[in-house]
Amino acid sequence: MTYTLEISDELRERLEGHLEEDETCEEFIEELLSMYETGGTFLQEGYSE
Repeated sequence: MTYTLEISDELRERLEGHLEEDETCEEFIEELLSMYETGGTFLQEGYSE
């Protein structure tokens, strides 16, 4: 089953600023989710444990 997720124009612009060439917002979100599920958290630039 497919669901539709509505996001604000501002969030879409932010997402588009991180896309690689020919990458869609959907692909980028899938990649983020995979990274989160694998590592448990997102790492912020300059952050180390």
